Amino acid sequence: MAQIATFPLPPVTLVLGGARSGKSTHAERLATGTLHGAAPRPAVYIATAEAGDTEMATRILAHRMRRGGHWTTIEESLRLDEALHAAQAHGQPVLVDCLTLWLSNLMLAGADLDEETDTLVQVIDDCTMPVIFVSNEVGLGIVPDTTLGRAFRDAQGRLNMRIANRADRVILMAAGLPLVMKDRPARPPPL
Repeated sequence: MAQIATFPLPPVTLVLGGARSGKSTHAERLATGTLHGAAPRPAVYIATAEAGDTEMATRILAHRMRRGGHWTTIEESLRLDEALHAAQAHGQPVLVDCLTLWLSNLMLAGADLDEETDTLVQVIDDCTMPVIFVSNEVGLGIVPDTTLGRAFRDAQGRLNMRIANRADRVILMAAGLPLVMKDRPARPPPL
């Protein structure tokens, strides 16, 4: 397996995978430069999860404890564009975990998903620091048996395609192993 360069990071990376595939841990290690055992560099973590129940609160706590103290955390469940703008001011790599929860939050809020995705893609183009997005690949399982479940699966697939199209690097995680699906040569930074 080819070694993935960790720094400098490309402008936009998308890390996809199923549940418990290792996508968040891998993305965190990319953002902090610790993928190959280096000392962690500071990074910004944009958390999109909401602790709606005890199980989700426990998951959020486990993520916080695993990350440690070298992260600046911004919690934002809906206004990802604003959180990305705020994160850029820190001058550090930014990790967004995750697009799947952000999308479900938008759906529950009745937001226009196409408009929100368009806004996100526009904001990505304005970012001056590397951004890593984590997202679930939900299209590989059984067809959901509810209208809402199918709408979510379809919306998630469209969102993943839009971000993957814009991303410079796309990594698919399976069983904790990264598969680089796209690795565009580095581009000059925006003026």
